[in-house]
Amino acid sequence: MKRISLNNYNENMGQLIDLSNPLDYMEKHDARAVSIPYQKLMMNYDKYLSKNKAYYLICSKGMHSSKAVMMLEYLGYDVTQVIY
Repeated sequence: MKRISLNNYNENMGQLIDLSNPLDYMEKHDARAVSIPYQKLMMNYDKYLSKNKAYYLICSKGMHSSKAVMMLEYLGYDVTQVIY
């Protein structure tokens, strides 16, 4: 599983997606991130993601982003976990 620090992320690398629930997202998020809650993404990943692009997944505690990266990587997506 690929993992980087938020300090090492830049927009040219790929889309940053915040998997936090809406309340946690409102409380703390990076302005570069698009909000797609974990359950919403995992139920509809083929609607939101393309296998031809890179994605960087972050969440408030790291649990959802870790699970999502493992599953999406298995399905053939280019995903990296981003940690605060």
